[in-house]
Amino acid sequence: MRLTVDGQSFDIDADPAMPLLWALRDLIGKTGPKFGCGIAACGACTVHVDGQPVRSCSLPLGQVSGAVTTIEGIGTADRLHPVQQAWLEEQVAQCGYCQAGQIMSAVALLDEIADPSDADIDNAMGGNLCRCGTYPKIRSAIRKAAALKTAGL
Repeated sequence: MRLTVDGQSFDIDADPAMPLLWALRDLIGKTGPKFGCGIAACGACTVHVDGQPVRSCSLPLGQVSGAVTTIEGIGTADRLHPVQQAWLEEQVAQCGYCQAGQIMSAVALLDEIADPSDADIDNAMGGNLCRCGTYPKIRSAIRKAAALKTAGL
């Protein structure tokens, strides 16, 4: 099957039942999405399929019908995505394990709602668990990223 990931096409010889996460990590080499729980409950594996956040640990390859974007595909070394920039400025990451999934969920939120309320943030981020408890910093970073996006940065 053919899979488009971060703007590149890949021919993959794999069982259609294989979770997208394992194809990304083991067959393509995209290690940003992490395995956390395997049941779509923690959010560490979050990627976008056609702009929508999905849990790649439970999405079979055979059901992927759009372009996949991972954390590696949202910014560049020369120009970080506003969410990545805000994450750095707010010093969100502690252990960092959940951060790719958190960032991908935040990107999807800000693509949908330019200036999210606390309730919008809670709703969008509720399925992303952080063992370190950086939730206040995550909220602050999302607010900062919204301002950065509005300012065109």
